[in-house]
Amino acid sequence: MAITASAVQELRKITNAGMMACKKALTETDGDLDAAVKILREKGIVKSAGRSDRETSEGLIAAHVSCCGENGLLAEVNCETDFVAKNEAFGAFVSDITKTIAESDAADADAAAGVSYADGTVQDALGAKFSELGEVIKVKRIARFAASGNGAISSYIHMGGKVGVLLELSAEKADTKGSEGFKELSRDICLHIAASSPAGLTRDDINASTIEEEKEISRKQLLAEGKPEQIIEKILVGKINKFYSECCLVDQAFVKDDKVSITELLAAKSKELGDTVSIVRYERFSIGS
Repeated sequence: MAITASAVQELRKITNAGMMACKKALTETDGDLDAAVKILREKGIVKSAGRSDRETSEGLIAAHVSCCGENGLLAEVNCETDFVAKNEAFGAFVSDITKTIAESDAADADAAAGVSYADGTVQDALGAKFSELGEVIKVKRIARFAASGNGAISSYIHMGGKVGVLLELSAEKADTKGSEGFKELSRDICLHIAASSPAGLTRDDINASTIEEEKEISRKQLLAEGKPEQIIEKILVGKINKFYSECCLVDQAFVKDDKVSITELLAAKSKELGDTVSIVRYERFSIGS
């Protein structure tokens, strides 16, 4: 099939590879974008899979956490242009909508639209904003956490509302979550998640097919480099461990100190607090993803 210039540009946007390499990969895969990305990775032209910017929606991410950290909600509200997203009045509207949804029992974006707001519903308010701004405004998604046991919810909004994090951190002792050290650790881990975008909390959260694909790509690269087959499996163990250290939250190097992993950070803070502190779960939203 004929490969269009727009398809080549799309692949370049995802991979940052050269134009001719992208065109060749698309030709080999009959225009299959995902397969072309895989070929570029196997050839070592691309180090890791990129993420397409095909979704061009703008907007803001906001969070609302109850005063005691018992409940929290993260919401993404989309608009059409960055001009509206940066508007102070729109930011206040998103914050108010998020608070209203947080105080309801809505479990998803569809339910959130029906929540009572002002003299109508959230959906009515979104429609009114459309009339005011001339842009479609919608609640794209929400994430709701309710702390269990000695857990506490915290949040962090990054890059002026482009990235948001909701986190549940837990301890074994009831009074630990009220300590300043625990709160500081929550803030640090939220900031880390925002900056590092982990693919999962632990290795168990990474899809087995993703690991097999990483192994396949690395194996082909090693064979191309002339490595003996009998030592490739040993090399693959190290490469997969490195992959985990880049994508699993507990294995990642802490953004404030790359000599310490998140697991080591938790252990050190647990010792300092005289308790055992652990990450229960997290959610990270990014506009356009």
